[in-house]
Amino acid sequence: MNLKRFLRKCGKGLDVIFLKAKASYSQTGEDVIIEYLFSSLKISHPTYLEIGTNQPKICNNTYGLYKKGCKGVCIEPDIEMVKVIKHQRPKDTILNIGIGINDQASADFYLFPGLMNGWSTFSKAEADIRKSDTGLAYRTLPVALKNINTIMKDYFDPHPNFISLDVEGLDIEILQSIDFKKFKPEVICAETITFGYLNNTEKKITAISEFMYSKGYFAYADTHINTIFCRSDLFNF
Repeated sequence: MNLKRFLRKCGKGLDVIFLKAKASYSQTGEDVIIEYLFSSLKISHPTYLEIGTNQPKICNNTYGLYKKGCKGVCIEPDIEMVKVIKHQRPKDTILNIGIGINDQASADFYLFPGLMNGWSTFSKAEADIRKSDTGLAYRTLPVALKNINTIMKDYFDPHPNFISLDVEGLDIEILQSIDFKKFKPEVICAETITFGYLNNTEKKITAISEFMYSKGYFAYADTHINTIFCRSDLFNF
């Protein structure tokens, strides 16, 4: 262990002792890892594109950055959640749309009720799995779509530093639609397990990691539910 790493570890220990440890708002601590990664990359105020925001604070990968003064774009198809996000995160840009993977102008959104609205998805196959496994019914509503590359061109220069992706079953399709020659976000967090609400039956989606590796990213961290990818050219291996 070199001196710099030793001093950093000592500093983290003192933070815990003096109650300065960071709070996490993510599902399994992803935001703390992401903030540490951006600190390592010397990016003090990263911009972000959050696709599938749902709750603006709880189980959210970008709220910790928002509290630090960072800004970004939040994508949320559920208009009722959009109202909540706008109220709690007025400095962010909130778009009531879905992310399309082709030229479709709109698509059906399968919306689950109440606290389970985080299961909502544009994938009917995924919606039916959740309905079958839990007995919860969904309702269908049309939602406007926009391509992720259009969002990045219109709202970022040259790209968001961080993309957080949680779209319940269409993560790899959206990742595959990114023009990585034009847009090269430093960090991307994607959900990399299948749905397995009952009996812990979820499985790892290895195709996502394989695709990200092919685009010049490596898995910086994995929380089983989500994988945090970082551009390989930013590290000396």
